[in-house]
Amino acid sequence: MLGHRGSDRVQAPLIGVEELRARLGEVTVLDVRWRLGGPPGRREHAAGHVPGAAYVDLDADLAGPPETGPGGGGRHPLPGPEAFAAAMRRVGVSRDRPVVVADDWSGRAAARAWWLLRFHGHPDVRVLDGGWSAWVAAGGPVETGPVTPVPGDLAADPGHLPIVGPQDVPDVAVLLDARAPERYRGEVEPVDPVAGHVPGAVNVPTSENLRPDGRFRPPAELAEVYAAAGAVPGAEVAAYCGSGVTAAHDVLALELAGVRAALYPGSWSGWVTDPTRPVERG
Repeated sequence: MLGHRGSDRVQAPLIGVEELRARLGEVTVLDVRWRLGGPPGRREHAAGHVPGAAYVDLDADLAGPPETGPGGGGRHPLPGPEAFAAAMRRVGVSRDRPVVVADDWSGRAAARAWWLLRFHGHPDVRVLDGGWSAWVAAGGPVETGPVTPVPGDLAADPGHLPIVGPQDVPDVAVLLDARAPERYRGEVEPVDPVAGHVPGAVNVPTSENLRPDGRFRPPAELAEVYAAAGAVPGAEVAAYCGSGVTAAHDVLALELAGVRAALYPGSWSGWVTDPTRPVERG
């Protein structure tokens, strides 16, 4: 595994609606509403958000420019460290102030922000469990219009979480594919030019991480789900998806289950930029 030099003691990765409601004003809230194939969530943010939550554009702030040419890093490569830190300062992130990230996709987009902030050494980042839907359902206060936060002071400091590159992927002991089962099997591929999965990968779609209400399953249940795929404490584990976004959801779920996992940022969209890399279907 690459790019892992440890990190300070960190906070648990989830926060509930009631705790966030009690701590508004003490934390920096980021709104990362985004869905695969959908428009950016800025309009939804303006129509209603957690009070004080600054909007974060996943495509612009949490990814570098697409690299889908030969040997490229895929549709959502990691942003450059300085560009990411500048984007986070703009939305009010400081290293010594807790951060809560929310979306309206059961954490699948918010987990990307959680992962990147942790990757850059922020010790206290949590995803709002259940997201915007849970906040509204619980009667949380709603603010409308744009948010202009006080700039933060986060510095670029990458390398606090493990990553793997395409050259490492074939040797990972437990490689997890977070995409929907039909994409994993290669029956459909709505986004990338080649269907299928990395040979040897085990499918644990992000839906397996969630309860019916969109909140994460309890840690013991998640541990059972991932143990069935071979992902247990002490194992070498890495996760990928289509472009490195929703795989962070599996990484977060694994952390809840007590398993440290690496992220393959390029994921399937990066893997298939090289036609010599093997593809498996079924």
